[in-house]
Amino acid sequence: MTDALSLVDDWGPEKIVVVSHRRTGMKGVLVIDNTARGIGKGGTRMSPHVTIGEVARLARVMTWKWAGVDLFYGGAKAGIVADPASPDKEAVLRAFARALSNEVPREYVMGLDMGLTENDAAVIQDELGDRGAAVGTPDHLGGVAYDKLGVTGYGVAEAADAAALHLGLSLGGARVAIQGFGAVGHAAAARFAELGATVVAVSTAKGALHEPAGLDVRALLTAREEHGDDFVNRYSGGTVIPAGEELTVDCDILVPAALQDVIDEGTAHQIKADLVVEGANLPTSARAQEILARRGVTVLPDFVANAGGVVAAAFAMDARYSGFRPETPAIFRTISDRLRANAVVVLEEAERRRTTPHTAGRGLAEERVRTAMLSKGRIPR
Repeated sequence: MTDALSLVDDWGPEKIVVVSHRRTGMKGVLVIDNTARGIGKGGTRMSPHVTIGEVARLARVMTWKWAGVDLFYGGAKAGIVADPASPDKEAVLRAFARALSNEVPREYVMGLDMGLTENDAAVIQDELGDRGAAVGTPDHLGGVAYDKLGVTGYGVAEAADAAALHLGLSLGGARVAIQGFGAVGHAAAARFAELGATVVAVSTAKGALHEPAGLDVRALLTAREEHGDDFVNRYSGGTVIPAGEELTVDCDILVPAALQDVIDEGTAHQIKADLVVEGANLPTSARAQEILARRGVTVLPDFVANAGGVVAAAFAMDARYSGFRPETPAIFRTISDRLRANAVVVLEEAERRRTTPHTAGRGLAEERVRTAMLSKGRIPR
């Protein structure tokens, strides 16, 4: 079991709240990492395997992500130890929201992460009687429907395009492999196709598909709607390979857009891509990043590449108490502008400092957070 006090460093966490409810069996945790630049904002995930350490790591990523795109919110994350497929999901979710009524929405605003849907965000708002308690509600309730719009995946492809151009690689005709074909992966694939790239591999928890000549992305999207994750075993336009092998197929750009910690020291030696764009949070280990850098493989960090969701969340935060919906074209335009610019800035900083993009990007984010902490008297001057 993680000792919560051992997680504290110079940046945070500022608060770790563990909650439970005996009747529903609810167990959960909220980690507010650093609020020097604004109120804590980050997704809430539901999984039987949630741990305090995992949520703390993700809260820290949110601190750097908000600072990286220069938006004024703080890093936070929450997790519920439960099966999202359980018939008791709503009761557990309501118990979790009630248990955090002291923190939500004054210190933390809930959002969507693994295991939660737009309707779950609506349930949280309903339970606490406050439209400001959560973002990510359905469009018909005035929310920004992240998954429906595919904002994170769209941003991944935009950031990848900017990074590729910076490296002298044209996205037109570039071969892209995508691990994960969920909310992020499928939207990234759609945007990559629009930008002229060739998607050569995709995967789900049920397996992976590989076609060196390119997969039909539109057909894949239709198959996903019809068959869910099992579409990889029903689609006839590629070769089925074991899940995980999509990471090492021959390609120009690799997008890990599923789980954390999937590219370790061993996998790093096998990757054939020139550019790795982190669509998921924390998909590469620090050791893997070093190995890839030595091999000449550029890795665009998660807090840069998948920040489209936080840009959309910023629009949603502003609109929580408004009677007007945020304008969708403005959301996509801002995602493109911010992520493309940030990708180039981080890569240029890495080149200037002769270090990895992760180290360079985090250095830029840390400086912004440190400056805010100094201004507010949270650290010695």
